[in-house]
Amino acid sequence: MSVLFSTLGGLGLFLYGIRVLGTGLQKVAGERLKRLMEISTNKKIVAVFVGIASTILIQSSTATSVMVVGFVNAGIMNLTQAISIMMGANIGTTITTQIIAFELINIALLVIVLGVGIWIFTPNKRCREIGELLIGFGILFIGMEYMKLGLAPLKDSQIFLDILFSLKNPFLGLLVGFGLTVIIQSSSAAIALLLALGSQGIIDINTALPLLLGANIGTSVTSLLSSVETSKEAKRAATAHMLFNIIGVFIFIIFLIKPLESVVQYLTPLSIERQIANAHSLFNIVNVIIQLPFVGVIIFLTNKIIKGKNSTQDNFKHLDSRIIEAPSIAVNQALKEVIRMGKLAQENLKTSIEAFINQDQELTHKVFEREKLINKLEKEITEYIVDLTKAPLSHEQHATVTSLLHIINDLERVGDHADNIAELAQYTIENRFWFTDKAIEELKLMFNKVEMAFNHSLTAFSKKDTAIAKKVIQYEEEIDLMEKKYRANHIDRLNQHECYPSSGIVFLDAISNLERIADHSSNIALLIIDENN
Repeated sequence: MSVLFSTLGGLGLFLYGIRVLGTGLQKVAGERLKRLMEISTNKKIVAVFVGIASTILIQSSTATSVMVVGFVNAGIMNLTQAISIMMGANIGTTITTQIIAFELINIALLVIVLGVGIWIFTPNKRCREIGELLIGFGILFIGMEYMKLGLAPLKDSQIFLDILFSLKNPFLGLLVGFGLTVIIQSSSAAIALLLALGSQGIIDINTALPLLLGANIGTSVTSLLSSVETSKEAKRAATAHMLFNIIGVFIFIIFLIKPLESVVQYLTPLSIERQIANAHSLFNIVNVIIQLPFVGVIIFLTNKIIKGKNSTQDNFKHLDSRIIEAPSIAVNQALKEVIRMGKLAQENLKTSIEAFINQDQELTHKVFEREKLINKLEKEITEYIVDLTKAPLSHEQHATVTSLLHIINDLERVGDHADNIAELAQYTIENRFWFTDKAIEELKLMFNKVEMAFNHSLTAFSKKDTAIAKKVIQYEEEIDLMEKKYRANHIDRLNQHECYPSSGIVFLDAISNLERIADHSSNIALLIIDENN
């Protein structure tokens, strides 16, 4: 039992250490990760290096692959980019293996003490994030040491040694490595177990290689499962990752496993841990070199496996829950989706104004349909951002998502008021109301000013421009004065019997809705001003 508890406890610490380390890296270098993804182009070699760097920051090729499936599903990455980044992710994850193959347990506790000291005693947010990173780094090596200690007694167990001997059959070894990785959900952890077994002299490189290759296939299962409820293109990305790994493994099993074994033994003849780490790196690097020129072939095969075209979606264009694995990118995508929601509200405001002025029944129906989508987006984006707040966000990112929640509410209210104006237009058409020329002129003037205020608020939000935001505040004050003046003018017209009371009520409701739209535009502008101060 002590073997089991020590090994599983060490594995738990190792996985937790990787998670804390990855979280710390993302907080420290999250903006770099966002820029990396933004520079990912159709140049495959560039995308490979983006995948390597992204995985080093996230500390998980599985997380990178799942995230890439999310990017494809959200329509912000094509299949060529996705496959190339996933190839790079396979290389990036070997960096973790290279690090843990070093004997750094002697400094692990010192690193943890240093990290905790920085985290507790330093008020600076960035320094605390670095402290968190150091804590994860130390825990990772302590977990590794506990796995080694837990597995040590197994070298005297003949039953266990007989089981390992049977794994010299490469295909059986593949299955075990595959199954182990699927269960643990981390190829780094599976290979860490191989390193622990190797450090105790329980396995040699001949036994380790099939297990290692099986782990490389197992790591693509999570991204495949995550693509179940996604677009066809996202399913193709996940399938392509699995195909890439399977093809690479069988190329090595059939042609290159013996040369790989010979090379790593020649490079480090005395260290089985370094042999396993080097084999892991060499396999993934060579696999990428072999298959990168044939990305088009992989895409052709995935199109044959996953047939059909993408179905159109009415909801998210920029978001996918898988992207939350990279909070810096998720925040940026949330911004884009909120801007999209704002543009829909902008279109509805303009359409409702045209429907009212021109007494156009068809335009009112367009407003009603678009309002349904705005309401749906408000609900789903809010849920997404609430989930995002649970991710490891920097102080600036947390402030941004908090502002987004307020802005979403204002945009939804603008949509509601545009919908109200369309209803007033419909009511006017059905009851054949009419307005005086003076009333129409006032409505047009106020419509134009409100539309200008709302458009400027969206521009200020998208560009984070304080100067434009201040203009919105000025517009809102002018609109308040217009509303009071036009209300008084209309009451005068009613008293002079220049218009009917029923149409007068519609006019007053219309300018009241317009004034409320200006208020919500002002709310958005004030948030931008507060953020930038």
